[in-house]
Amino acid sequence: MKKTLYIFFFGAFLLASCNKTSMDKVVEAEEVKEMVDPAVAWRSQTPKAAAARPIKLGKSNSFELENGLKVIVVENHKLPRVSYQLSLNNDPVSEGDQAGYIGIAGDLLKTGTQSKSKAEIDEAIDFIGASLNTSGRGMFGSSLTKHQDKLLDLMTDILYNPSFKEGEFEKIKKQMLSGIASSKTDPNAMASTVASVLNYGKNHPYGEVETESSVDRITLEKCKEYYNIYFKPNNAYLVVVGDITPEVAKAKVENYFGKWKKGKIPTMEYKQPMAPSERKVAVVNKDGAVQSVIRITYPVNLNMGSEEIIAARVMNSVLGGGIFSGRLMQNLREDKAYTYGARSNLSSDPYVGSFSAFASVRNEVTDSSVYEFLYELDSISTTDVSQEDLDLVKSSMTGSFARSLESPQTIARFARNISRYNLAPDYYENYLKRLSMVTVADVRRAAEKFIRPDNAHVLVVGSKDDIAEKLVQFDADGVIDYYDAFGNPVKYDDVPLSDDITPESVMEGYIAAIGGKDKVMAIKSLHSTGSMEVMGQKATMELYNAAPNKMSMLMKMGEMVLQEQVFDGTKLKSGQMGQTNVITEGTEFDKAKNNSMLFPQMQYAEKGYKLALKGIENVEGASAYKVSVESPNGEKKTQYYDVKSNLLLREVESNEGPAGPVTITNDFKEYKEVSGVMIPHKMILSGAMPTPIEMMLDVKANVDIPAGTFTIE
Repeated sequence: MKKTLYIFFFGAFLLASCNKTSMDKVVEAEEVKEMVDPAVAWRSQTPKAAAARPIKLGKSNSFELENGLKVIVVENHKLPRVSYQLSLNNDPVSEGDQAGYIGIAGDLLKTGTQSKSKAEIDEAIDFIGASLNTSGRGMFGSSLTKHQDKLLDLMTDILYNPSFKEGEFEKIKKQMLSGIASSKTDPNAMASTVASVLNYGKNHPYGEVETESSVDRITLEKCKEYYNIYFKPNNAYLVVVGDITPEVAKAKVENYFGKWKKGKIPTMEYKQPMAPSERKVAVVNKDGAVQSVIRITYPVNLNMGSEEIIAARVMNSVLGGGIFSGRLMQNLREDKAYTYGARSNLSSDPYVGSFSAFASVRNEVTDSSVYEFLYELDSISTTDVSQEDLDLVKSSMTGSFARSLESPQTIARFARNISRYNLAPDYYENYLKRLSMVTVADVRRAAEKFIRPDNAHVLVVGSKDDIAEKLVQFDADGVIDYYDAFGNPVKYDDVPLSDDITPESVMEGYIAAIGGKDKVMAIKSLHSTGSMEVMGQKATMELYNAAPNKMSMLMKMGEMVLQEQVFDGTKLKSGQMGQTNVITEGTEFDKAKNNSMLFPQMQYAEKGYKLALKGIENVEGASAYKVSVESPNGEKKTQYYDVKSNLLLREVESNEGPAGPVTITNDFKEYKEVSGVMIPHKMILSGAMPTPIEMMLDVKANVDIPAGTFTIE
């Protein structure tokens, strides 16, 4: 293959060399012709763009039922399908200490009616090849045109007669709690949550956070209350799109939605969120992380109908709003190689919008990346953009807008926006004309108003031990604010460390707490069996450990082997999904060697491990000594030991995953005595899968190990 490619490229080079003389003559002739004939000089000039013309949007029809339901119909007969989208139009609702109930109320709608179970609804939808979804903000249904009456029967049955069953309510709560548990270890989810808290405050609906405690407080009655108050026709838009005429659509809507009873909808007022008066640095700690998620963010006052919105969007695109040539991307990725992508977002909202500039970067360049972000934000608000950059962005935005018009859903959305936000009737028809008129000066004015690097939250999610000290310089007061994954303030080192507390003394305390050196040394082998759920399926694990450093682990789902590892002290057999290798070096080998030790804390000093006491931190309400542990081969992890009990509560380490580094958190719970030694019988593994894995263990000591358990052929 290499030889073939070499011959191909050599042949191409030879052909180009042979033709060089004749080609040069052609070029020279053209140059001479242009010098003597101005009529052909246009070939060397970029054509000027023609003036933007008004857009002729697809036609939409609007009407309103007597009960106040506003209806928009967009006719499109390309496919024999029709969709109905119902959207509520109320002010944002504060959920208070039951944050999450609106989402649960929306999910409950589809779980049954007074006459149909969830299974019957799902079967009816599948039978006609339709789709139907519900949320706290409305519902959406789509089907073949010939089945739309059956679809509307289902939609209105759900709308008028939801059953709100306790069993389904508990299932949804459980699913929500699982998602929350996952978000606690996802750095991007953590950044999004904390950014909302910083920008809007927890007393504003946009800043409320769903937590385990808030979901636990949610009652079925609260969900019913939300439905009864807000699911009213005079609080909704119904958008009908597809293979249907306005006349037929009106008849269908009046027939199915005309009997929907209107009601009084409460209005809400909230204190307007403001950007900080000076730049503030906030850090969310994620031990073991080798990357940092950066968000520079603050609220802005920008709504859909603003005269500045088009110039503001052009400005944000120049900065980093989606095109690869954006300044943030060119600086942090192309020039500095700090990240795969750096972008910005400027959002409009009828209540309060926001600005964010964001990227994921390596720990060692976190402070440098923040500096470059701030440099670019300052630059775009203090210097003019080039005409070339402006023209490129306007061209890109023009193309995106034109492509969006291919979808009838876009026409419907435009019509709804015009009604909902009181826009001019020709707002979208003249969009490209207004876009073409944006100047360099307009972009500068938009940047001066909306880009405020000195009044921003510099939020970083990452390992505070590796990044915090270098981030102090960016805070106006030189003080970093720390938050947990839910945006709650965190204080570190609340409990002072006495001089006699060392990492070695913490290890000694742990050994004493689990039973003492003599009892620990008396255990020569452990046999552990565990059960768990992986991606909704039951899985089992069997683990043998034998002194001094032998290990055999088998994880199965039914009869299918998911993972297998055998370490005999010198070699590692590693198998996954039918593929098996025997290795004697490398990262996986080193990790297996370290994990094969029985009670490794007993051997840290002997094996040459480096330990460092990093202070005292909170672990799920318990004060814990934080100890950094580095093996002789450079493998690092962080361990947390309860200050009161001295038991190991948590271990955090970074592993290389398919998409990059993954931080794995292992929580140890339910310590029970096994042959005189306290051993955890429950482990919760987070970070390895989309949702945490909870493993229940049964552990026995000094058992007979089957022959060949540690044999590697």
